[in-house]
Amino acid sequence: MKDLFGLDPEVIFLNHGSFGACPKAVFEVYQDFQRELEWRPVEFLDRRFSERMSISRLALAEYVHARPEDIAFVPNATTGLNIVARSLKLGPGDEILMTDHEYGALDRTWRFICEKTGAIIKRVVLSMSNLDQNSLLETIWSAVNDRTRVLFLSQITSTTALLLPIQELVRRARRVGIISVIDGAHVPGQIPLNLDQLDPDFFVGNCHKWMLTPKGSAFLFTRPALQDLVEPLVVSWGWHPEKQRETPYIDLIEWQGTRDIAAYLTIPAALQFMSDHDWPAVRQKCRSLLEQAVELLTRETPLEPIVQPDRPYGLQIASFFLPPCDRDSVKSQLYDRFGIEVPIVIWKGNNVIRISIQAYNSLEDIKILTLAIREIFTWS
Repeated sequence: MKDLFGLDPEVIFLNHGSFGACPKAVFEVYQDFQRELEWRPVEFLDRRFSERMSISRLALAEYVHARPEDIAFVPNATTGLNIVARSLKLGPGDEILMTDHEYGALDRTWRFICEKTGAIIKRVVLSMSNLDQNSLLETIWSAVNDRTRVLFLSQITSTTALLLPIQELVRRARRVGIISVIDGAHVPGQIPLNLDQLDPDFFVGNCHKWMLTPKGSAFLFTRPALQDLVEPLVVSWGWHPEKQRETPYIDLIEWQGTRDIAAYLTIPAALQFMSDHDWPAVRQKCRSLLEQAVELLTRETPLEPIVQPDRPYGLQIASFFLPPCDRDSVKSQLYDRFGIEVPIVIWKGNNVIRISIQAYNSLEDIKILTLAIREIFTWS
C-alpha cells in the first residue's frame, strides 16, 4: 500500500508513531479544503465554520463511541493535555500520579504546573521484568494515597510501547474522587477505542497518527460533569460569546483566532479510507509483521525488546534497548547510509529504538533494518 501514501519511496519509513503519514487520497481532500479557504475565506471561517466542524465531530464521535458534544478539536494531544493541566485547581501538596514511562513533553507540562501551584509529581517505577496487565494495575494503584488528586497515564506509552490497564484504573479513580487524565495520543486508529466504556474524566487522542489525517488534528474529550472546569489556553471569541455556536465547552476551545481548520475536516475522509481498505484486516497484518520484526531483531541482533515477544499487546509499535552507543551517530548512519527513518531516544539512561509498522511497511523493511544494525555495530 506504499503507493497510496505520500511518503518518499526512497526512505524506509519505520517512524509512523512520531507524526503519522497521510494517504494521498486524504491529503487531496485536505488541499481541496485549503483551496476553498483561500477562495472564500470569510464564508469558510465564519459562515460555514460550525457546520463543517460539526460534520467532522459527528464522524469522530461515532468512531470513538462518545457524544459529539463532549469532544473539542485541538491541534495535537499536547495542546489538549495542557488545557486540562492548566484548568485543574491544584494546590501545595496535591499529588499527580504518573508512571516513569510518560511522554517527555507532558512530563514537562506537569512539572510546570507543579512549579506554579506547589503540587507534587509522584512517579511509579514499573518493573521491566513484570509487565503483565494485572501487575501493572496493582503497581500503579498501590501508589495512590489520600493526597492523590490526579491520575495521569498514557494508554499506550510513547517511548516504550506499553499498553497500560487504563479502564480499571479509571474506574478505581472515579470511585475515590481522583481525576483521571488519559494521554491517548497513540490510541485512535491503532487499537479500538470506546470512550463510553472507558469513561475517563479527560482523554486526548491524535487523529494525525494512526487515524491517518494530516498533521494538526486531535481532540479533547471531557466528561460532561467536568466541562465547567475547562479553561482555554487562548481566550478569544468563544469565551462568553455573544452568539453560541456549539456548546460552551466546544466554543471555548474551538472558537479562537484565525487558523487553518482543514486538517480537522478531513476526518470523515480518513475514516472512509480506512473503511474502503478493510482497516481491521490491515491492522492485523501490521501486528503480524511487528511480531515477525520482534522475533527477527531479537534473534539476529543483541537488541532487547522492552515488551517481550511472548507478551504481545496487539500494537503496531515496539521498542528495544540498544547497547551503549552514540545515539545521534547511529540514527544518522541508519538514515544517511541505509535510508531508514527510525527514532532513537534516551530513556532513563538507556538508548531506545522504536519501530512503527503501518500499512506501507514490509518484511523487507525489517530485514534491511536488521542488516543495518548488524553492520553499524559490527555484529555477526
